Amino acid sequence: MNIVLYQPEIPPNTGNIARLCAGFNLTLHLVEPLGFSLEDRYLKRAGLDYWPLVKLKIWPDWPSFCLSKPIGRLIATSARRGKHFTSYQPQQSDNLLFGPETRGLPEEVTKEANEILNIPLAPGVRSLNLATTVGFFLGLAYSRLPIS
Repeated sequence: MNIVLYQPEIPPNTGNIARLCAGFNLTLHLVEPLGFSLEDRYLKRAGLDYWPLVKLKIWPDWPSFCLSKPIGRLIATSARRGKHFTSYQPQQSDNLLFGPETRGLPEEVTKEANEILNIPLAPGVRSLNLATTVGFFLGLAYSRLPIS
């Protein structure tokens, strides 16, 4: 399983997600442009001393990722549309795709997805924190798959 962050904007979120990826031995794919420098101290602090354990791939743009993406389904997430998260039947080779914190995934990105999943939220709540959402989907996936 891979985690793909499309144009992430907030360093501590990406740092926390990197730590999750280190803990689960997953590759973290970052699609540029990023809203921060990889040298950002908040990014480093959130990832603690796990950065050497993170399998990190950085892509200059979305087309580059699409041309060389890892084998497996592309599963997008959305705060506004898609199938209910309980319909997700994970596969070890899935690429879980998450959008930028302030605007979500654009249409040209979601059209590449094999599936779009949604976590319904209470009225008035725009979205969940990105790192929380990644952790939620990893928990869901690993509750249905053996951890490798």
